[in-house]
Amino acid sequence: MKYAITLLPGDGIGPEVTESMVRVVDHATGGVIEWERVLAGSTAVQHGMTPLPQEALDSIRRNRIAIKGPLQTPVGGGWRSVNVSLRQELDLYACVRPVKSMPGQTRSRYEDVDLIVIRENTEGLYSGREHQVVDGVVEALKIVTESASRRINRFSFEYARNQGRKRLTIVHKASVTPLSDGLFLDCARHTARDYPFLQVDYLPLDNLAMELVQDPTRFDMLVMGNLDGDVVSDLCAGLVGGLGMVPGANIGDGHAVFEAVHGTAPDIAGQGLANPIALILSAELMLRHIGEAKAAQRVRGAVEALLREGTHVTRDLGGRAGTEELTEALLRLIDREEAA
Repeated sequence: MKYAITLLPGDGIGPEVTESMVRVVDHATGGVIEWERVLAGSTAVQHGMTPLPQEALDSIRRNRIAIKGPLQTPVGGGWRSVNVSLRQELDLYACVRPVKSMPGQTRSRYEDVDLIVIRENTEGLYSGREHQVVDGVVEALKIVTESASRRINRFSFEYARNQGRKRLTIVHKASVTPLSDGLFLDCARHTARDYPFLQVDYLPLDNLAMELVQDPTRFDMLVMGNLDGDVVSDLCAGLVGGLGMVPGANIGDGHAVFEAVHGTAPDIAGQGLANPIALILSAELMLRHIGEAKAAQRVRGAVEALLREGTHVTRDLGGRAGTEELTEALLRLIDREEAA
């Protein structure tokens, strides 16, 4: 069976890590994926296009699955985040970020972390509703709707059931924003009635931050709104070695876009030094999403073996390997797994 999948190489180190990912996925799957490459971000702008060209949106709508490298968002001007625009244009309302301790990560302060952050992806303060009231005063609107809150909570409970998770922690700050976060909490409680086999806790955001620092292993799944989820998912990545070790997925009812959640790292772009593991693990999520579980396990097994051995890892992981050396090592490990 062949799969057509949209590939957005991204900006900065994006083309390097996506090329590594493509080689690993093709090797693990036997070449069942037909990659449809399209541009977005600053690379698209350099080619005279908009940051999110219609061609890219059409490709994702047609193929329904996409994977992308990091995209540049100018700070304080230029254009709106392409990541946010993609989520809203395609209604990718669920951001899923698994955070799991990996072998050989001596720089991580914790062991046995295995949690999933699920973030509502389309509203909250990221709705883009802000304006200047008068000189020196800017107002930003936090949009929370019952429909979106019910939808993300239903997705989260179903995801927990399908992944064999037992406990969900609903994160909020209802003491400060009782209407908006209160609505999110009410929707979570309503959904929880249909899942009596799952343990559900309700935890204020500031309490969560403290408890994650003390012992992240006590958590199983975290569910929260857009801005809170953005911050907490990055914090959780830091618990297991950083953004270079954590995959990401943006999922809707009709489409899914998988991504590396780290930045474009322009300081090392084009030098062959980038760590592609986050995007490769995102591809593992993608393979599971399309039903290629065996290929996904080959990818996961190879990454874990690579990290366990520790001889072909990039500088951010304490090694000296470049992107090419790491990729070649993963291909050999996939072959070794298949021969075992």
